[in-house]
Amino acid sequence: MFLIQKRRQGMKVEIKVTQDGSHTLYLESIDEHYHSTFGAVQESQHVFIKAGFDLCTSTEIRVLEIGFGTGLNCYLTLIESMSLNKTVHYHSVENNPLPDEIWQKLNFGAHFPAIAPELFSSLHRAAWNCEVGILPRFFLHKIEANLLQMDFKDLPTFDLVYFDAFSPEKQPELWEQIVFEKISSKMKQEGILVTYCAKGNVRRMLQSIGFQVERIPGPPGKREMMRARKASCG
Repeated sequence: MFLIQKRRQGMKVEIKVTQDGSHTLYLESIDEHYHSTFGAVQESQHVFIKAGFDLCTSTEIRVLEIGFGTGLNCYLTLIESMSLNKTVHYHSVENNPLPDEIWQKLNFGAHFPAIAPELFSSLHRAAWNCEVGILPRFFLHKIEANLLQMDFKDLPTFDLVYFDAFSPEKQPELWEQIVFEKISSKMKQEGILVTYCAKGNVRRMLQSIGFQVERIPGPPGKREMMRARKASCG
């Protein structure tokens, strides 16, 4: 563990090593981690790849991520897309991109020695607010915007949503019904939404706007998570 001498939106940012050897970030002022201390890579693989991406059967997948953060979810999706020979168009919304001096110290690239480590850097170095080809079959569109204020009308429709905002206790405004209604409006019928959160009020809210929700086993250190499907019309 070591301290990054940088204040991000008034927050002191600290890098910590989690139980699987991969990094997470800790924001002292709100007492919140970006990823599980039980294993950052382990958590993201469980919640977003195994419970979400791997259920998408088409050869071309459109993903919307809420919270680019460290770039870990995007990196793992890129790795999985290479393994499964999928074409991915990956959109990610982030209001506060990490400064270079922070993400450059994250060890996710080194965590996968068989994969070119520079691919992780490529995700962070990609220009914002436009689509960038990272690989011939992986396209990244990072959107620097406030989720509560952004206009969804120009977004495509998505097969899969990674909802990875900070917890409802820390950012309750991002877990309001109006946010999920906007997201739902840009999801395909039977589209999947996955999140680490398993709170009952979030589950009931998703059901009230037309999602079929299931609680499934969570990653190590967390009993449950949620997966939701946008119900078909008719």
